[in-house]
Amino acid sequence: MVQDGDAHHVYILRHATTEWSRSGKHTSRTDLPLTAEGELRARQAGQTLAALRSPGPVLVLVSPLQRAQRTAELAGLADSEPEPLLTEWDYGDYEGLTTAEIREQVPGWTVWDAGCPAGETVEQITERTDRVLDRVRTTAADVVLVGHGHFSRALIARWLDLPVPAGARFALDPGAVSVLGRERAVPQLTRSNIPPWQQG
Repeated sequence: MVQDGDAHHVYILRHATTEWSRSGKHTSRTDLPLTAEGELRARQAGQTLAALRSPGPVLVLVSPLQRAQRTAELAGLADSEPEPLLTEWDYGDYEGLTTAEIREQVPGWTVWDAGCPAGETVEQITERTDRVLDRVRTTAADVVLVGHGHFSRALIARWLDLPVPAGARFALDPGAVSVLGRERAVPQLTRSNIPPWQQG
C-alpha cells in the first residue's frame, strides 16, 4: 500500500467452489464454471466483504478466468478490472491431477517446493506476486483481489515479506476471505480464511 496507508486494506477473495476444487484437482488454465454451491458461496462472500469493509473507494482486480469473474459478479463487486497477473499458478503437466495422484509419481511432492513441470516455478510465482503487490502498494484505497487458491496464498506470504513457499501455512478455502493490512507500516495478516457464510 502507500507508505502511510495503514488505514487501507487488501481483501483476498478466493473464487468459490468448482467441481475440481471440490475434488482436489489442480486447476489453473482449465476454465471451469462455479457449481450451484459455488454460486451460493460467492453471494455469501459478498455479504462477508460488505460486513468487513468500511465505506470508501475500492479497486477491484479479478483474474480473467470465469470462476473468479463469476465470483466477483455474484459478490456484488461492481466495476472490477480483469488482471491477468492474478491467474492461478500454472500447474503444467499436473493440471487436473490431485496431490495424491502426483505423489504416486513424485513421492512427497508439493507445489510450494518443486513447482510444476511445463508449468510455473516458485521463482516465477515470486516475480508475478511481487508485480501485483507493487500495484497494490501504490493504490490509496482498499483493494479487493479475486483469484485462486495457491496464487492467493503466495500473495499473502509475499505481503508479509516471506518467501512464496510460506504460503503453504495459510489456508484459503473456496469463497473465503483473508485481509491484509499494516500497523505502523508493518505488514500484517489481520483476518484469515473467513468462510463465506460468516459475516464480520
